[in-house]
Amino acid sequence: MFRLITVFWAFIFIGVLLLLGRIVRQRWALMRSLYMPSSVIAGVLGLILGPSVLGAIASQIAPDSGLANGLFAEDIREVWKQSPSIFINIVFACLFLGEIIPTPRDIWQKASPQVAFGQILAWGQYVVGLLLVLLVLSPLFGMDAIAGTLIEITFEGGHGTAAGMAETFKELGFAAGADMALGLATVGLVSGVVFGVTLINWARRTGRLQVKPLLNWEEQEKADPHPQDDPETRARRQQLLRDLLIDPLSLNFCFVGLAIIVGWVILEALRLLERVTWGQTSLTLMPYVPLFPLALIGGIIVQLILTRWRKQYLISRPLINHIGGVALDVTIVTALATLSLAAIGENLIPFILLSLGGIAWNLFVMLYLAPRIFPTFWFERGIGDMGQSMGVTSTGLLLIRMVDPHNQSGALESFAYKQILFEPIVGGGLFTAAAPILIRNFGVVPVLALTGGLLGLWLVFGLWNCRHIRRSLLQN
Repeated sequence: MFRLITVFWAFIFIGVLLLLGRIVRQRWALMRSLYMPSSVIAGVLGLILGPSVLGAIASQIAPDSGLANGLFAEDIREVWKQSPSIFINIVFACLFLGEIIPTPRDIWQKASPQVAFGQILAWGQYVVGLLLVLLVLSPLFGMDAIAGTLIEITFEGGHGTAAGMAETFKELGFAAGADMALGLATVGLVSGVVFGVTLINWARRTGRLQVKPLLNWEEQEKADPHPQDDPETRARRQQLLRDLLIDPLSLNFCFVGLAIIVGWVILEALRLLERVTWGQTSLTLMPYVPLFPLALIGGIIVQLILTRWRKQYLISRPLINHIGGVALDVTIVTALATLSLAAIGENLIPFILLSLGGIAWNLFVMLYLAPRIFPTFWFERGIGDMGQSMGVTSTGLLLIRMVDPHNQSGALESFAYKQILFEPIVGGGLFTAAAPILIRNFGVVPVLALTGGLLGLWLVFGLWNCRHIRRSLLQN
């Protein structure tokens, strides 16, 4: 067990690494051109200054130098190793707090092509990964079958989900998966930006964009932080801030904590249900399910309750964004700084094949299926999902902003609505958490059949829905 002062210094060092990451990003044009987050750079710096790089070099050159663990003591790194699986719960609890949650009917009417496209990307990543495992990685390299889930966990889920799944991988006996996942998430993040920007330039040159190109897209708009609020909500929030005897950030963190508690209660209820039902047959799933997808559900429940009680003014979406942003930075920095390069090196060819498979699938869906799924503005509406499915949500938003700064295509609204039907299931949701467990209990083929069937259903629906909407537009 480590002491509180150790935790204190561990997070002080995280702050220093983030500051260094910001300086590197500002001074290195390549990092800016790749839109590399400062947290990723900070995590890589932590990795370089730790035992995997600096420590290994020091051990070879001067074994008695005292730098075998790099610049960070082992107890500091132990705090870091435990941080990702903790802070990822805060990230997911923040996703829907402070958001207007429309009815599923409204979402479906406005964003059904976007939902279909996102689902095709996600389920296809499972299919590609599982096929690679079944045909190549397991028979030729002895790779654990759970590796078939890595593309979706890392490309669709990003660094946060990859870090959050580390404990599940270890409990299932696939310890190398945690390090491979973080490496794949980095590949996905970089390739998402590189291929996204490349495709945008190609679309502009070939006339495939239907909206005006964005000028000065790096400028931040000084928009109202609560544009969706009605006058009564605005007045009540202003009154709250005048009378508040608690810091607004602390108040919003209270609701984040409440969302996590609700998620924990749901998780414990599901574990109890399993113990008294199918768990008695030795088939157990819930002990391996992490808390973070249930924290997301908890956030939705808290938001719905506050809206029902007309207390939604208590939550400030910008402050919730800051809380989630800090937690995500901590998750990414600590996960990358404790990455094991040896685990990736031992599985280098499978790592490369999974990377290429994920990139190839996303490009195929974007270039071939997007024009057949979206009835209008196929590039503007598809590029955001492609960016998200190769990096993180912010990558998708960045690419949308580059091609459609004024939301002429409706891509931004559809992208946001899609998340409500998307995030609770894949991209870090319930199925993302359950997939490795399902493979361990049932094997690759049944899970491949399930994900392949879901891919086929969404593909058929997406093609039919596109034709249906186009006919309706022609009739009108």
